Amino acid sequence: MRPLMTLEQIRKLVAPDLVEVDRIIRASLASPVALVGQVAEYIVAGGGKRLRPLAVVLAARAASGGEPPGSARHCEAAAFIEFIHTATLLHDDVVDHSAMRRGRDTANSLFGNEASVLVGDFVYSRAFQMMAAIGSQRVMEIMADATNVIAEGEVLQLMNAQDPDTTEERYLEVIHRKTAKLFEAGGEVAAVLCGASQAVQTGLAAWGRHLGAAFQLIDDVLDYRGDPAVRGKNLGEDLAEGKPTLPLIHALRQTQGAEREMIRETILGAGGADSAGADGDADAAERLAQIIACIDRSGGIEYTRERARAESRAAIDALAVAPPSPYRDALAELATVAVERDR
Repeated sequence: MRPLMTLEQIRKLVAPDLVEVDRIIRASLASPVALVGQVAEYIVAGGGKRLRPLAVVLAARAASGGEPPGSARHCEAAAFIEFIHTATLLHDDVVDHSAMRRGRDTANSLFGNEASVLVGDFVYSRAFQMMAAIGSQRVMEIMADATNVIAEGEVLQLMNAQDPDTTEERYLEVIHRKTAKLFEAGGEVAAVLCGASQAVQTGLAAWGRHLGAAFQLIDDVLDYRGDPAVRGKNLGEDLAEGKPTLPLIHALRQTQGAEREMIRETILGAGGADSAGADGDADAAERLAQIIACIDRSGGIEYTRERARAESRAAIDALAVAPPSPYRDALAELATVAVERDR
């Protein structure tokens, strides 16, 4: 069996495109307003996986059957997709009162909530300026729909916060709106810009939707399984913010008695100030260890992994409509990498 491509090997296939995307991102974030430039530069310097731009440029190459798309518009699309993602992160960190992301201080912790929200608005609006410059009504329709769905997902997540009765169906609705929708839009926009057939547009949109869902489900797993030194995040951060994700939802379904009540009380009390101080930190760590043990006994981690694998398989199946090329193969590899990663 051929070994799985690494993310670095996948990136090398479209390295010139990614260099161009980075150039566009930096140029498009320029502003004469000093604070906008400071916050924007801090965000860009933070890096991150840049998985969404990678997905867009790979999808564009795959939609073209491996031929160069003929213009740099797919790189511009990759940049504005990343801008939408960045803006949502800026706003999310304020809503979640987050102080760290990817092992670095969040923008709101350094520059304040007001600056973070307003620069997030700037990044959103700059994304739409870039979309308008492309001049495609269909692209504008896809992205307007996507950003609206993402905003609804943010509100749904807020409604689920500190709610131990959140169902699997409600949670999956959130991740399809918050995470999967932007991947879906990126795949579809890439195909539209390359003049691909409707079947290919639909197929690449489905690929993105399933990839995004798989990616988020594995993030849920890594919140209880990942190495904090590798991820730049502490274990149980979602739980600390009162977000019941799928491993926890499954554990609640399978657990009874005092353990179930402990999990419910932890979700209900998340985000409070009752655990301040060293004693509170020790109590929180002990409770997290107990909850992780409950998740393990319930099979919550493996259940979530299998849901992610099912999404990955669906993403790969959706690629059948695209013409054969190394780029289509790389899209399939990316769907597999998304569920096998450790960060």
